[in-house]
Amino acid sequence: MKIGFIGLGKLGLPCAELMADQHEVSGYDIYDRTSTKINIVTDLELATRDKDIVFVAVPTPHHPDYDGSKPTSHLPNKDFDYDPVKQVLAEVNDYTDKNTLVVLISTVLPGTVRRELAPIITQARFVYNPYLIAMGSVAWDMVNPEMIIIGTDTGLGYSDPNAPSHDVDVLTKFYGSIMQNRPRHVVGTYEEAESIKIFYNTFISAKLSLVNMIQDVALKIGHMDVDIVTDALARSTQRIMGPQYMTAGMGDGGACHPRDNIALRWMAQELDLGYDLFDSIMTAREKQAKNMAEFLLEQAEKYDLPLLIHGVAYKPGVEYVDGSYSLLVAHYLNEAGRPPILVDPFTHPDPGPFQAVVLLAHSANTTYKYYPYTQQKTVSKLYCELDPGCIIVDPWRQFPKDSNYAKVIHYGNTRDGR
Repeated sequence: MKIGFIGLGKLGLPCAELMADQHEVSGYDIYDRTSTKINIVTDLELATRDKDIVFVAVPTPHHPDYDGSKPTSHLPNKDFDYDPVKQVLAEVNDYTDKNTLVVLISTVLPGTVRRELAPIITQARFVYNPYLIAMGSVAWDMVNPEMIIIGTDTGLGYSDPNAPSHDVDVLTKFYGSIMQNRPRHVVGTYEEAESIKIFYNTFISAKLSLVNMIQDVALKIGHMDVDIVTDALARSTQRIMGPQYMTAGMGDGGACHPRDNIALRWMAQELDLGYDLFDSIMTAREKQAKNMAEFLLEQAEKYDLPLLIHGVAYKPGVEYVDGSYSLLVAHYLNEAGRPPILVDPFTHPDPGPFQAVVLLAHSANTTYKYYPYTQQKTVSKLYCELDPGCIIVDPWRQFPKDSNYAKVIHYGNTRDGR
C-alpha cells in the first residue's frame, strides 16, 4: 500500500519505519529528519496525495509548565493544544479524496474528535486510531500491541455492512501485514476510542500512586516491607489487577501519563462531574515526590553530605526528561535550598567520583522486570563512581545492603533485619 505518515518525531518515526518493512511509506515533518527506510519528503502534499492511508501523528502538547517535571496541581486546569493537529488535518484534507483513509493517532480528550477534528476531513475518509506505545520500546510496542483501538463515527465494526467504505476492515488488514502478535481489535465510537486510550494511561498513573502510597505508609509506621504488600496485590489477578506497575519506587513519568491526567482534570471540570479523581492522582504524585525529597534532606543533614540524583531521564535507557520524576524530586530539593547533583549517561554525564547521599532513581532491572518480551536490557549499573562513605537511598530496594563502601537504605522497607 502507499502510505503517508505526518509527524516523524521520537514516536512517529519508528512507527513509520516499521510500516516501511511491508509498504511504501512517504513521511513528512516540519523538522529535518533522516531515515534509510522511508522516503522523507519536504512538502506535506507529497506525503498525502494519492495515498491509500495517511497517518497523522502530530503532538497535542501542553504548555511546558505542565510537563509533570515540577508541581502542576496548583495550576489552572488546561486541555491539550489541538491547533497543530487542526492545521495539519486541514492541509491533508486539501490534498486527499475519498480514495484515501486519514488515520489520526494523536492523544486527545474524549469528545474532541467529533467536536473539533473529524469535521475538518470532508474530502477523505477518517478514523481515530490511538496507539499504546512507550518510549524506549516503541518499535516492539508498535508491532506487538495489547490491542488495536479504532474509533469511527458510529462505532460500527468491519463486520457491519453499513460501516463506511469498510474502513475498519482496511485498517485491520493493514495492521495484519506488520504485526508480530495477534492483538484484539476494539472498535467503538470516537468517544469510546478516545476514552480507552486516555483512561488506559491514567490507570497506570493510579496504580503507581497507590503502590507509592503503600511505600509512604511503610516509612511512617515501620516494621513493613512494601514489596511484601505490593507483591501480594500484584498476584491477586482474580479481582483487582496484574503485576505490571506494581513495584513501589519512583512515581509516574514520561511525556504522556502526567500530562494526560492534567488534561483529564480539565475535562472533569468542563463536564461538571462534581469530583476530580485526576487531581487527586496528580496531587498524590507530587506529595510522594516531596516526601522522598524530605527523606533525602534528612539524610543529607544527618551525614553532612551533598545530594545526588542518579538517573535524570524519566526512565533508564532513554534520553528524554519529559515528565521526569527525578526532576520533580529535584524541584523540592532546590526549593529547600539544597540543589542536587544530577547524573545520567544521556542527559547529565559525569563520571565522578562523588561522596554524597545518592538517590538511585533508575533501576533497569525493575523497570523492565515485567516486560522481558520487549528484549530491553535489564542490567542495572552505576552511572558514576561513588567514593566510600556514600549513603545510597534505593527506592527500588535492589542495591545490595551488604555493600562494604556505602550505607544502603532500602526506601520503603522498614522491617527489622531486612
